[in-house]
Amino acid sequence: MSVASPHSLPSPVVPAQPFAPLMPPIPVNDRTPATSHPLFGLRQLEVVWEAETGALWTHMRPNGRPSYNPALLNDFHAWQDGIADWATGREADVRYLVLASRFPGVFSLGGDLNLFAKKIRERDRDALVRYGQSCVRILHRNLHGLGLPLVTVALVQGDALGGGFESLMSFNVIVAERGVKFGLPENLFGLFPGMGAASFLTRSLGAAKAQDMILNGTMHTAEDMYEMGLVHVLAEPGEGERAVRDYISRSRRRHSAHRAVYQAMREVNPVTLAELDAIVEIWADASLRLREQDLKIMERLVGAQDRLRPALLMAAE
Repeated sequence: MSVASPHSLPSPVVPAQPFAPLMPPIPVNDRTPATSHPLFGLRQLEVVWEAETGALWTHMRPNGRPSYNPALLNDFHAWQDGIADWATGREADVRYLVLASRFPGVFSLGGDLNLFAKKIRERDRDALVRYGQSCVRILHRNLHGLGLPLVTVALVQGDALGGGFESLMSFNVIVAERGVKFGLPENLFGLFPGMGAASFLTRSLGAAKAQDMILNGTMHTAEDMYEMGLVHVLAEPGEGERAVRDYISRSRRRHSAHRAVYQAMREVNPVTLAELDAIVEIWADASLRLREQDLKIMERLVGAQDRLRPALLMAAE
C-alpha cells in the first residue's frame, strides 16, 4: 500500500526551532558504522545500527518537553525516509527497528498542547489538520514497516500518554517496563485522541472497550496493558533494553514467519490512511469547539510538562 509522502504535505505548522540539545551527544561506538548518511545526524532522534543483531535502535531526544513538537515530527519523516534509503541493498540485514526514549521516566506525552492552544485561539483549523496529518502519516508508514522486511519494536521505559500512547500502537511488538503508565487524558480538556487511538484500539479491543478507554481517560499500568494484550513483553524496571535484546535473540530464527503474520493481520483488518485522515478532520473540528476554560486546563498540563525539564537537565549532568 502506498503512503503519501510527507514532502507532499503543506509546510510545517510552525518553523522548526534551532536545535539546542538538552543531553550530551552519544559518541559513535562499535555498534554504529562511520557514516555520513543523514539518518545518523538527526537533531532529536539518536540512531544506532547494531549489525550483529540486525537492529536499528532509535531514541527520542526531544528539544524541550517530551512531546511531539513539529520539529520532532519533521525528524520522524526524515528518519523514515532515511531508513528506506540507507537500507537499500541491505534489506536482508536490517531486521528489527526499535524506538525508545532518552527522557527519564517518559516515553512521550503526545501532542504539542501549547501549539494546539495557540492554533485553537487563532481559529487556525488548517494548522491543526496539518499537524494531525503529519502524525498519522508517520504512524501509517510505521504500521507498514516502511515497506521493508522489518519487525518494529517499541521500548517503553516511561509513561506514554495521549499521542505517545497512540504512536505505540503502530508497532508490531511493545516491550514495557512494569509500573510505567499509559493513558488517554484528552477528555480532561474536552477533547479526544484524534491520531490513531480509535482505529487501533477498536481493532485490538473491540469497539465498546475502545470507546470506554477513550472516554474514561483512566490511567493504566504496563501490567494492565499486558493483560489487555496491548503490551506484548513485560520487563522489570531498568531491564527494558535487555528484554528487547532477549526478544530479538529468541525470535530471530522466526523473523520471516513473524513478519509474515504481522503483514497478514494488517490485510485482514487494515487501517487506511483515508480513515486516519477522516478522524483528524473530526479532531480538528472538535478542537475548535473547546471553551476558554478547556484551553486553560490544557495550558496547565503544559506547565506540568515543563516542570519535567529540570529532571532531564539533571540526568544529562
